[in-house]
Amino acid sequence: MSKLEELLAAWLPRQRWFSGKGVPIHDLRVTGRHTLVSTRGDGPGLDLVVVEAEQRGRRSRYQVLLGSRTPRSLPGELAAETIGVCRVGGGRPRAVYDASHDGELTAALLERFAAPTGPGDTSGVRFRTLPGAPVRVGSRGRVLTGEQSNTSLVFGEDYVLKTFRRLWPGRNPDLELTMALTGSPCVARTCGWIEADLPGYQEPTTLAMLQSYVPQATDGWVLATRSVRALLGGSGADGEDAFTAQAERLGRTTAEVHGSLARTLPTDVLSANSTAELAEAMIERLALASGEVPELAEYAPRVMSAYTEFARLGEPLSIQRIHGDYHLGQVIRTASGWVLLDFEGEPTVSVRERQRLTSPLRDVAGMLRSFDYAAGYLLVRHPDDPGLEWAARAWARNNRAAFCAGYADAGGLDPDEHLTALRAFEFDKAVYEVLYEARNRPDWLRVPLDSIAAAVSTATAAAAPPVPG
Repeated sequence: MSKLEELLAAWLPRQRWFSGKGVPIHDLRVTGRHTLVSTRGDGPGLDLVVVEAEQRGRRSRYQVLLGSRTPRSLPGELAAETIGVCRVGGGRPRAVYDASHDGELTAALLERFAAPTGPGDTSGVRFRTLPGAPVRVGSRGRVLTGEQSNTSLVFGEDYVLKTFRRLWPGRNPDLELTMALTGSPCVARTCGWIEADLPGYQEPTTLAMLQSYVPQATDGWVLATRSVRALLGGSGADGEDAFTAQAERLGRTTAEVHGSLARTLPTDVLSANSTAELAEAMIERLALASGEVPELAEYAPRVMSAYTEFARLGEPLSIQRIHGDYHLGQVIRTASGWVLLDFEGEPTVSVRERQRLTSPLRDVAGMLRSFDYAAGYLLVRHPDDPGLEWAARAWARNNRAAFCAGYADAGGLDPDEHLTALRAFEFDKAVYEVLYEARNRPDWLRVPLDSIAAAVSTATAAAAPPVPG
């Protein structure tokens, strides 16, 4: 490996967005280096670097916005972002760092959108914008905190540039779906994107997308947990009722987005064979999680029966393009309503898999699980307070019901009429959460486990024969 590759091999596993944590990197190589800002003297340089990491025989590609400066000209605020010192492109040694945190270079990146890529460009990277939508320049990007799988830069109150860290061939679903929803007030407007032809990939790869910034908005997770905290703190009914109304409106917005996607993009009906295959994949995930998390094993038989019931589903199930990773952290509340973000889907899965049609009930299940999380995570610090637990579970039930009612009223599939499918999707999501928490946040493991236990208990009680009296 070159010096730069050695530095990146040590730096990459420490990044929040690196998907291969805990697995040694056996080999790393730079497969592409595209110069976006050429170095002049002590001035900064910007390269878009594509690296390929091999871990246990599997190769994954990642994008790094690599800034470089002479060590003496490196600003103090960039010291913490430094990757190391090496020669870049055969020149003299320079400090290399994550350029996402360099205001001067992010401003230059935005300027590239103002002059979209023409035929004479030799960088190998194409900047695209939509006709009649010129990009305003002059702002520096600041990194939006909280993201894990990608890095987003906010430019004033004009734009958000999301850079996709892990790269897959093909147009990213986030760009594809938001473009399909152009004109909808339920999504942020797409303003442009960056793409490149990468070696070994048969189709262009989306590197980043530029969207309009939505000002004065509040994250759905923040609103929900604030409501639960107020309820548990004793300032109860007002906060609970207020969010129940928000949950109902979120259900309506979700149905509107699903309806728009169904009208714009292909739809189909899930066949009996496809339903059985989907259930089989759920069973495999359950087996994997039960083997890794012993606490899940006692609930596995009841969860398995829900999957078996789903596999035998006799009714047709409509399928279409959906959000794919839907939860309270993917929605924001503005003065005029809810706005959906991040249509990327599960970023660790290939673009081709994320583009498959599936039931919109999978998105519904994801949001229902998120209501359970908002209620359950606040109980992690109060594990033995039955009163608090009852209040939190009641909050979740009320908001789940409000969301489903809003979704059905706005034209979405009525969850009450598709309980078998919805139950299977919810269990599948909860099983995924169990595995994730066991591997990443063991202190949160009780949140999905408690939800599974409660769902199993409810299902068992419903199935029990009436007691003679």
